[in-house]
Amino acid sequence: MNTLLSDSASTPASGGSNGQTLRIRGGRPLRGRVEVKGAKNLATKAMVAALLGETASILRDVPDISDVHVVRSLLEVHGVRVEDLEDGVLRLDPSGAVSAHMEEIDAHAGASRIPILFCGPLLHLLGQAFIPDLGGCRIGDRPIDFHLDALRSFGAIVDKLPSGIRLSAPDGLHGANIELPYPSVGATEQVLLTAVRAKGTTELRNAAIEPEIMDLIAVLQKMGAIISYEPNRVIFIEGVASLRGYDHRAIFDRNEAASWAAAALATDGDIFVGGAKQQEMLTFLNVFRKVGGDFDIAEDGIRFRRGGPLKPVMVETDVHPGFMTDWQQPLIVALTQAEGESVVHETVYENRLGFTRALVQMGADIVVHPDGIASSDRRVPRRALEQAAVINGPTPLHGADVVVPDLRGGYSYVIAALAAEGESTVRNIGIIRRGYEKFLEKLTDVGADFDVTE
Repeated sequence: MNTLLSDSASTPASGGSNGQTLRIRGGRPLRGRVEVKGAKNLATKAMVAALLGETASILRDVPDISDVHVVRSLLEVHGVRVEDLEDGVLRLDPSGAVSAHMEEIDAHAGASRIPILFCGPLLHLLGQAFIPDLGGCRIGDRPIDFHLDALRSFGAIVDKLPSGIRLSAPDGLHGANIELPYPSVGATEQVLLTAVRAKGTTELRNAAIEPEIMDLIAVLQKMGAIISYEPNRVIFIEGVASLRGYDHRAIFDRNEAASWAAAALATDGDIFVGGAKQQEMLTFLNVFRKVGGDFDIAEDGIRFRRGGPLKPVMVETDVHPGFMTDWQQPLIVALTQAEGESVVHETVYENRLGFTRALVQMGADIVVHPDGIASSDRRVPRRALEQAAVINGPTPLHGADVVVPDLRGGYSYVIAALAAEGESTVRNIGIIRRGYEKFLEKLTDVGADFDVTE
């Protein structure tokens, strides 16, 4: 029997009560249907984009997650009126936007890294912006140098203070020629949100081209922006004098969809993910099938289940259209039950395989190579920060007491606990609500056996 205390985030700054604990009784297949709403990685950025409009915007399919609550609070601190029109639909009116005090921004930002994306819109709107010390998941350095260098290219003046970074643009912002050292999603978003109102044309090379980036471009085009892109990761943005509000339905959250798919694989379950679409998940679906999973594509979602014994695979994470780094953590849990040796090369974040220590504690046979592994069949170029995990299976998992380290790692611990025999304790689950809407309700929908305690 499940006991749900609360499945919503509490304070915006904290992203919910991280101290909540799940007690999970595993060893049973997950079966049922879950619905996914708009992507965390689009909804939060589209909310920031509303600052650029001279009229109100409407964003649909907004997930009820703590990262959205943080952005909402930051917008409200800056005088943006945010209204709930109905479940998952927000109206954002920037007509009253004002400058905010550093203390207010810092208090509402909490552990989120979203504030850095406010810089371009606020520089256009108010002529200044402030970034507090940035938090986020501890999966790598995630330097903000790409962002700051891009903003300097537009003409912003960057001053580092003990409490954060203050930016100003006394002469306004102008178009720039920018080439990113790495196709960073965040830096690409920064350039887009800044360039659309900058004077002149911006050329961005080595840009990220994730579906969420394309959806953000669609949002900005609805607002009046002129943006074109070429197949070689080059994006051109012609600055315009003004933008209007938008009406947009966010792209579905493919990270959450892949997470539930991995849960079906790990527990030998059968889960229908409503709202999931094939096109944005092609790379994941190919790997899912290679591992031994099966799926059915429907108009309203995708059904995931095992198609037979699980098989070992070699996976390399990469920027889109490669295999997403957010997908490897839940997949590794399933690979502990595959018959043979699997290898996962993590090439995006340097610390993202640290979560496997808890899986070893639960009985998994996983060895992490901190400097990666060279191999003749590698397709993704080797990177200085990469790591690799070698997973030997199948190994039975057993209950353990674990602490959530980050968003995707935390979800992976829950999957492992659900697949394991016996009872597990998963602490610090508030982090999971940063990116998974109604997480506890959905666990109930697929038949998980758990209790929640403070």
